[in-house]
Amino acid sequence: MSRWADWDESHVRVRPNKKGSRPRTKESPDYTDAELGRVVTVDRGRYTVHLEDADGSERVISAVRARALRRTPVVPGDIVGLVGDTSGDEGTLARLIRIEERSTLLRRSAEDTDDAERVIVANADQLLIVVAAADPAPRTGFIDRALVAAYDAGITPILLVTKADLVDEPADPAGLLSHYAELDLQVVISQQAAGSVSGEPSLDAAAVTALRTSLCRRVTAMIGHSGVGKSTMVNALTGADRATSGVNAVTGRGRHTSSSAVALNLEPTASLDAADARDSWIIDTPGVRTFGLAHVAPDDVLGAFSDLVDGSVDCEPGCAHVSPEGGCALDAWVEAGHAGEHGAARLASLRGLISSMAGTEEAPAEKRLGA
Repeated sequence: MSRWADWDESHVRVRPNKKGSRPRTKESPDYTDAELGRVVTVDRGRYTVHLEDADGSERVISAVRARALRRTPVVPGDIVGLVGDTSGDEGTLARLIRIEERSTLLRRSAEDTDDAERVIVANADQLLIVVAAADPAPRTGFIDRALVAAYDAGITPILLVTKADLVDEPADPAGLLSHYAELDLQVVISQQAAGSVSGEPSLDAAAVTALRTSLCRRVTAMIGHSGVGKSTMVNALTGADRATSGVNAVTGRGRHTSSSAVALNLEPTASLDAADARDSWIIDTPGVRTFGLAHVAPDDVLGAFSDLVDGSVDCEPGCAHVSPEGGCALDAWVEAGHAGEHGAARLASLRGLISSMAGTEEAPAEKRLGA
């Protein structure tokens, strides 16, 4: 009889798994013990997360993203689950294992026809659009684009006009109030306080107080071109010391001072207690050069022009709203005065956006008011 006759399966030698002896499993851990926190900064693969305990105490955690999330953007404002060392002690590092469902997502693209979009902030209730009355002059094209992005994301927009002391009519700086008079849009006007020294700007208390009231117990994203005074206002609202800078005298453009977005709490005051301040977040973002709307459907752009939308009722079915020859009734609506004094300019802005997003023409040069 062969010497193999006495062999059975117990004699089979199994080569050990190169990655260890533990058998592989398809079951992922549920991480029921994960702690939830808000992402406040993102810097080169490290995430700073703010956690608040039941007793009101706070911890600031440094974390890295789990491998399962390596293709998912994590941005300031995100509510995330953390495991590992969440003590917040110096030198510790937690692991970010999931992103909670987002209520809103503010996005932009480099150009209107660029498929690659960039997520700016998550879970914002409001969008504070910051422009300067002068130095640099405000661009209505940028404001309109920001309004479209805000309405598309389900975020309430607020317009902040800074440097009103630099123009002749500070009550209506650069005509912005009249330009957007037909919209249900809150506008806050700010100027340098009397007696403040150039280079050490101090904002008037009325504007800061108005914004504190609007931002209380809300998450507010702040966007604008460089040099319009975003960081100056953030410092006034939060007590932070964000770097500020002026405008290039040659190009007329602001200099970049903020390289990454950061979420900060409002500073407690006599009229804003510590609990309300902890629930009030403002997310300061770096200055933008362009604000593309590739992620927005052209048909949804009209929804951001509430002063024109009622006039589209009489348009021909399938109207692209680009010309009266195509059956567009908006021209007659504007000529009848239904869109206010600046209806023609608003209609031109709408058509410029739609044409740019459709790729039928170059994006129109943004109109600078007060220039």
